[in-house]
Amino acid sequence: MARSTLPVFAITLYDVQFRCSMIEDIKKTLWASADKLRANMDPAEYKHIVLGLIFLKYISDSFGSHRQQLTMRFSDVEDDFYVDGATTDMISEELEDRDYYTGFNVFWVPPDARWEVIQAHAKQPDIGKRIDDALTVIENENPKLKGILDKRYARVHLPDGKLGELVDLISTIGFGEQGQNARDLLGQVYEYFIGMFASAEGKRGGQFYTPASIVKTLVEVLAPHTGKVYDPCCGSSGMFVQSEKFIEAHGGRMGDISIYGQESNPTTWRLAAMNLAIRGLDYNLGKEPADSFVRDQHPDLRADFVLANPPFNISDWWHGSLEGDPRWAYGTPPKGNANFAWLQHILHHLKPSGRAGIVLANGSMSSTTNTEGDIRKAMIEADRVEVMVALPGQLFFNTQIPACLWFLAKEKRARKGEVLFIDARKLGSMINRVQKMFSDEEIARIADTVHAWRGEGEYEDVPGFCASVSLEKIAEHGHVLTPGRYVGAEAVEDDDEAFAEKMQRLTETLGEQMAKGAELDELIREKLGGLGYEF
Repeated sequence: MARSTLPVFAITLYDVQFRCSMIEDIKKTLWASADKLRANMDPAEYKHIVLGLIFLKYISDSFGSHRQQLTMRFSDVEDDFYVDGATTDMISEELEDRDYYTGFNVFWVPPDARWEVIQAHAKQPDIGKRIDDALTVIENENPKLKGILDKRYARVHLPDGKLGELVDLISTIGFGEQGQNARDLLGQVYEYFIGMFASAEGKRGGQFYTPASIVKTLVEVLAPHTGKVYDPCCGSSGMFVQSEKFIEAHGGRMGDISIYGQESNPTTWRLAAMNLAIRGLDYNLGKEPADSFVRDQHPDLRADFVLANPPFNISDWWHGSLEGDPRWAYGTPPKGNANFAWLQHILHHLKPSGRAGIVLANGSMSSTTNTEGDIRKAMIEADRVEVMVALPGQLFFNTQIPACLWFLAKEKRARKGEVLFIDARKLGSMINRVQKMFSDEEIARIADTVHAWRGEGEYEDVPGFCASVSLEKIAEHGHVLTPGRYVGAEAVEDDDEAFAEKMQRLTETLGEQMAKGAELDELIREKLGGLGYEF
């Protein structure tokens, strides 16, 4: 059927699919080109060069789009707005009034810092200094960006001309698109590049990036429609971006959630702020990068949702000032491992109706080292643990340590006195030789199971996959939370064939295959012998 004869809804679906495919191709092409320009620069350093330029183009494009809207508005109402007749110079003067931009949550970009000026000088030897100067004046004009922009372009270690080529390459992002479409594409490219840099950096990449399928699983289970969302170790802000996507996909509006985050690594803190700004999201990442335990940037926050992927098993987290901290409601965490410090910190920051999803190492489900077993027991007996999900291996860039998902509830609204266990270790598929990911269908299976268990559908235990277990039964297992202990074995379909008959049939088949193999071996010997290669 020709495309023109398709019904309207089919054409719309075709256009959406075509556009999504086109955007994927654009992202891959841009990454390949940008990576080629990297030459021998370390990906960890190059990341900030590329992402900083994308951010600069984003805020410049946003400014330019808003300026164009203002121009049209001033032109349309010219006679009414200016009683004595507006001149072109007067309109131009109005267009340079920063209040027309900041009042609409658009960053003010001074003339010399606009992308078209940067691009015009891309081939000049001082392009690095020009970019640093542009970032400096943008920071000075926009207090929310103070300390966020990384000004390192004048001393960048790229071969001659490569920085200018990178500027030209990034100039193509959004070219031909208009307004929101161009900015959405920039946001998608920024997010895609963060993931690709994480992959290129390997172990270090996991310090700022949680794989998208894990983030999406957390978000789909928690379903953060409205309210305050908090991440105490937010990395590059992937949890927040995915939460906003979830809201938009379910008919909500940007701004239905309030974002609160914290990150201790200064360069990652900047990445997080830029990632949120480039998506047009308002946020509070604290006044500075800081340790969540020692310098909590949101001490009074009580969140509706917490999503977090803390660093696994960190041993150097303790500080003397944490002794007797009110966050340790279930017991003082061991000084040699922060896993149960993170869990209690997160519970402390939940409001009574709040829920949390946390990625942790598998050891947290069963360890009895120091006080870990006692803290886990206290949390279980207080009915704070809602769902436990065992994950397959190879989901992360930075570690092969097996991981799991903890879902906590300050006060359960349903299924009190029970915990849902899901064994997802058989899910996921390899996307390259080292990494696995969940498909959308697998994420939906996990999320739908949780929602049904909470009373939003029909739930039943599935042997080998999920089981709802009472706190009493968990106590019988020593308060161990490993799903494999509770979900049982996957049901095996019975084909009603007697064991003896099946063994006879399979043995005969094996004999036939071995005989055929012997014939093939003899044929190969003959052919090689004919060529003078006897053995």
